[in-house]
Amino acid sequence: MPGLVLGPMHRWAGTTEGTVWVETDAACAVEVRAGDAAASERTFEVEGHHYAIVRIGGLPEDAATPYTVALDGERVWPPEGPFPPSALRTHSSGGPARIVFGSCRTAYPHEPPFTLTPDDHDYGREVDALRAIALRMAGSDPSAWPHAVLLLGDQVYADEVSPDTLEFIRSRRDTSVAPGESIADFEEYTRLYREAWSDPPIRWLLSTVPTAMIFDDHDVIDDWNTSAEWVEEMRSTEWWDRRIVGAFMAYAVYQHWGNLNPDTLEQDPVFRRVREAGDGGAILAEAAFRWDREVSGVRWSYCRDIGGTRVVMIDSRAGRVLEPGGRSMVDADEWQWIVEHATGGFDHLLIGTSLPLIMAPALHYLEAWNEAVCDGAWGGPGAIAGEKLRQAADLEHWPAFHDSFEAMCALLRAVGAGGHGRAPASIVVLSGDVHHAYLAEVGFPSGSGVTSRVWQATCSPFRNPLGTMERRGVRFGFSRAGTAIGRALARAAGVAPPPVRWRFQPGDPRFDNQVGTLELTGRGALARLERALPSSRGHEHPVLEVADEHSLT
Repeated sequence: MPGLVLGPMHRWAGTTEGTVWVETDAACAVEVRAGDAAASERTFEVEGHHYAIVRIGGLPEDAATPYTVALDGERVWPPEGPFPPSALRTHSSGGPARIVFGSCRTAYPHEPPFTLTPDDHDYGREVDALRAIALRMAGSDPSAWPHAVLLLGDQVYADEVSPDTLEFIRSRRDTSVAPGESIADFEEYTRLYREAWSDPPIRWLLSTVPTAMIFDDHDVIDDWNTSAEWVEEMRSTEWWDRRIVGAFMAYAVYQHWGNLNPDTLEQDPVFRRVREAGDGGAILAEAAFRWDREVSGVRWSYCRDIGGTRVVMIDSRAGRVLEPGGRSMVDADEWQWIVEHATGGFDHLLIGTSLPLIMAPALHYLEAWNEAVCDGAWGGPGAIAGEKLRQAADLEHWPAFHDSFEAMCALLRAVGAGGHGRAPASIVVLSGDVHHAYLAEVGFPSGSGVTSRVWQATCSPFRNPLGTMERRGVRFGFSRAGTAIGRALARAAGVAPPPVRWRFQPGDPRFDNQVGTLELTGRGALARLERALPSSRGHEHPVLEVADEHSLT
């Protein structure tokens, strides 16, 4: 009898339909039943692993409908246990939306030394904010459950594995040679995802709330696609091609295909070929190699509408154009797609990007200065030193891509001024990556015509906090002294001032393991940040405490 390896995961939802993703241990028919509705799909195979994405319609609007999963007619989900039945969570057309977001989660055990602080132990990661929200949901009314969870990068850490995954790696290859004790290929990625999403509270959460994801560097490797020099160095190694092919294969299967509206998924040529093949591993591996080598014609960005809110998720990592003097976060075709979909006509527009657009002022100026220096503003020796600093200090967020930063600010201004349809009440750029949280209000020059409130809401990490010395460095980036130094460097390299200004909220930045929530009702919007704390029941049962709450409209 076939069994579940991972999932079910509730990946996409509309007003009356949704999708369910599963991984099984053998080829089989996967049937999903929710009330009177039912749908089934045969699994497809990738290098001996079996998957299915089941589309089911006929669901009630804006409801959480319990469902079951059967494999070849035998019911395998939900299991007996402490959690409510898994449900398919739809939304209403034009109605409210409750959206949870964040990034950066390591899948370490929930016991010492892993629950210690990073200052107390090298493996210390404290308690898991995503686990905390799952446990809170399990004790609440389904009507209060989120309509979506947005995972904004570093869902897995390919270069920072747990003891269990490391034991598996050591059982199959020599870790004394590169890539050492980090992920090498697709098979090891399957273990990494299984570990990240099999923790019972997390597995129940992902089975119940529609989840949208986008990758960042640690899903592949730290500093992924920082610069053309970095890419050239990686491609010269013997192990890189195997790693990047496995990374893209796993990302397509475990993250990207589930992100898509099922109509869009059906049009994906690689998905169709893999699904129709006996074992689609070779087809997917060939595509994955091409995805690494070619940016044009590949789009990982996607769009979802949730009630009266539009969500545009932008790939700010894999689709970069890295030629010196012409660097861009995405290529021209993908940018055009973003412009076409980041429109007005909605109560709220959310733009998801793993990397922050708006940063601490000193960091913004430092990254803008570094790009100019790497492009020759301070001569050849300066460019060489600038590249070394860029890689060492991870200077590769939106401010390090000057033209893309300017274009995104111009797009926000146009949408907020009603140039792309009725201006939303709020435009919120959501991001993670930086291991601290903040809420910044963005201001445009007088006469811009912007009527929307425009914000950057950054929430990171779910579980991977900074140590004391790193926190001090970040705080300096928010300070007046740090800002003055950064601004002076940028001016000395000929960098123009940014086209927008921004201000942070009292108490920012915040450094806990944390989770963000947006409550979007009509033209009103509320942002909430909650930090994770151990409860009286111990580290396995974390709770959430409100750190900040702010109206956005």
